[in-house]
Amino acid sequence: MERKIILVAVILGLVSIVLGAFGAHGLKKFLTTDQLSTFEVGVRYQMYHALFLLFVATTNFLSLKEKTVVFFLVIVGVLLFSGSIYLLSTSSVTSIKTKILGPITPVGGLFLIASWGYMFYSVLVKNSI
Repeated sequence: MERKIILVAVILGLVSIVLGAFGAHGLKKFLTTDQLSTFEVGVRYQMYHALFLLFVATTNFLSLKEKTVVFFLVIVGVLLFSGSIYLLSTSSVTSIKTKILGPITPVGGLFLIASWGYMFYSVLVKNSI
């Protein structure tokens, strides 16, 4: 499972760099400053959680089951949070109807918060640290 988490973390990091560069250079002509800023928030949080997953995969503080829970919370969180932000911020260019996405962003944020909270709880209750 650790290998899988590392691979997904690397993919999330790679994609965030690509999207960040695309936003800074490719979308600059088409989006407002506010839209670009919003897009960058999605990129930033995706990268934060790629790095978080690298830590989760390599730490000895968590059991395999705990790592798996954190992993799935992060994946769902990034997809919902960053994914919805990407779509919302570029909707003027893509013409994708995004009304339904507004409530999805905070749900994704809750998953991300839950991943950190679950890790905190998992480490807190350990007796051997």
